[in-house]
Order: sequence, then structure tokens, then C-alpha cells
Amino acid sequence: MSTLIAERSGEMPTATEQDPRWDRVVSRDRAADESFWYSVATTGVYCRPSCPSRSANPKNVRFHESIADAQAAGFRPCKRCKPEQPSPGIHNAETVARICRLIERSEDIPPLAELARAAGLSTYYFHRIFKAATGVTPRDYAAAHRAARVRDGLGRSSTVTEAIYDAGFNSNGRFYEKSGELLGMTPTEYRAGGTNAEIRFAVGECSLGAILVARSAKGVCAILLGDEPEALVRDLQDRFPRARLIGADAAFEELVAKVVGFVEAPGLGLDLPLDVRGTAFQQRVWAALREIPAGTTATYTDIARKIGAPKSVRAVAGACAANALAVAIPCHRVVRHDGALSGYRWGVERKRKLIDRETVA
Repeated sequence: MSTLIAERSGEMPTATEQDPRWDRVVSRDRAADESFWYSVATTGVYCRPSCPSRSANPKNVRFHESIADAQAAGFRPCKRCKPEQPSPGIHNAETVARICRLIERSEDIPPLAELARAAGLSTYYFHRIFKAATGVTPRDYAAAHRAARVRDGLGRSSTVTEAIYDAGFNSNGRFYEKSGELLGMTPTEYRAGGTNAEIRFAVGECSLGAILVARSAKGVCAILLGDEPEALVRDLQDRFPRARLIGADAAFEELVAKVVGFVEAPGLGLDLPLDVRGTAFQQRVWAALREIPAGTTATYTDIARKIGAPKSVRAVAGACAANALAVAIPCHRVVRHDGALSGYRWGVERKRKLIDRETVA
């Protein structure tokens, strides 16, 4: 942006303006803190990229890889942004990490006010930095941790009831209300490794190659794309190692045909009951993906901002990669900040074809 302004004004951009780090300084990008520092010759100070001071003339700016480099060049730390001290982001991350450990040690989900007091922050500010750092609210984090404790306990405890109480639930009733959401099946079935769970599936062909559609009692739990049908079935078996996989009947074939029809003609739309299994953060990302209109794309950064976790871009990319419901949860509509296609678990070429079809649909 700064380079374009310089060109329009008739001046040749300086070396500083041509450096991609300059735009991060101009925008006071906190995400760039600790990755580099800059000094200003006219003031004799060095700053962090997010420094709130008045923007310097790029002709007087020099970039440094480390604080030691800036100090060796004869610059002193800025009194406003205090670059020699840990950045607020690092301090907040340490605070959030400490509170996460507190949540994990608690038998019950601690009230928000109690957690804020432990952090030494106001309730509003604590809630904001916790969500920015983890991508979820403190309550969602606590619920996800409790669910993990239940899953672990069901594999070790002598009874289901013991596992439920060990995980912090005060009654069987409260747990069973959420057991389907937490486990995707009943506790007894989960404890047996999903032995009694039935998953119906069928493999078909579409212009993108082989496609497998699987459904549990709750809804469609997998839509997989690939080159070899056998590989897709093995993938399904790995996901549900002890479930009873049942080849679908003619009625199920109609569901597969519906999915294939959507792949070939996105304008038809796709409305399916889904059995979406993932962490609280993944669920938030996948919900945001389903809100991207067909024919448009969003960046990983856009999604991170939409879910209220602007610094969790890599985690968003990880959630997209973990998606097992191709096209139903349209992770193919997410692109890099420069518009390039990458990170699609079923291949970039399939991603390109899906986007192209939706664009012209």
C-alpha cells in the first residue's frame, strides 16, 4: 500500500517502503511484535512494530532482526512501546496459559469473574484476551477439557458412572444430556470403542474422482474424496475403528447421488443433517466456513477474525485440514491471503475445480 502511494505521488519508493515489514509498521501490526524491530535515525530510538508513536519518515527507518542488533547500532529503547520488555501479547499469552491450567485443575467450571480475579484483570478484558489467545471462551475451553476427561476416563474407569463423576459432572443426568454432543454416541458405546455404533456408507464416482459418504444415527459424519475407493474405505475404518460399517442400501445411494449432484452443480445447494465431531475451536471454524457463500472465498485471516480469534490463523488452517466433511463444510472456499490455493486435504486441483464451478454456477 505504501509503495503504491509513493508511486502515485511521483516519488520512487525507498528501500524501506519496498520492504514488506514497512506496511506492518504503518498498520502497527501487533502480530509482528518480537519478529523484528525498527529504529528511527532522527530520534535515536528503536521500537516494536506496533509502537503507537507518530509514523516516522521511511527514509530515516532501519530494520533490525534483534534488540541486540538495534542497540549495537547505537539506538536506545522507545519510552512509549518499551521494546526491550516482553510485548503485551506475550504477557497475555502467559496469563491465559496460567488460567488454562487453573481451569484444568478445577473439578467444576469456574465462574468467569473468579477466573478474571485470578488473572488480575477486569472480567471484560480477561474474556477478550482469553478468546483471542485460544479461539474459544473460557466456558467453552472448560467444557472441551471436561469432555476430554470423560473420553479418557471412559477408557480407564471400571464403570461409566465413575468416569462421569471423575470428569466433574455432579450427576449422571447432566452428563447424559450432553453425551451425544461430547462423544457422538452413548457413553457405553464409546467405552467399548464404538463397537455397537453403526455407520452406513457407500462409495461413488464423480468428476473429482472417488467419493465416499458415511452416515451415523445422528447424521452425515464423513464425505471423503480421493483417487482410489479402497483408500477412502480404509480412511473411514481408521476414523471409526470399532464401529460396525455397513454397506448402504438403495435408499442410501440416493443420499450419495445428492452429494455427487452438488459436487457437479453447486447451484443445487446441499442441506444435510451432519454429525460434526471436533474440538470447540474446530466447531467454531467449521460453522464459520458454512457461512461463506458459494461463489466467494475467504482467507484464513478472515475466518480467524470472524470467530473472534485474529491471532489464530494457523489454528484455523489446522481446523480446515481436519475437516472430514468435504463440500458440506466448504473448507475449499478458504484461500491464502494472496489468493493462492493451498492446504486442501483432497488436493489443490480438486479445490480449484470446486471454486471454479461455484464461481460460474
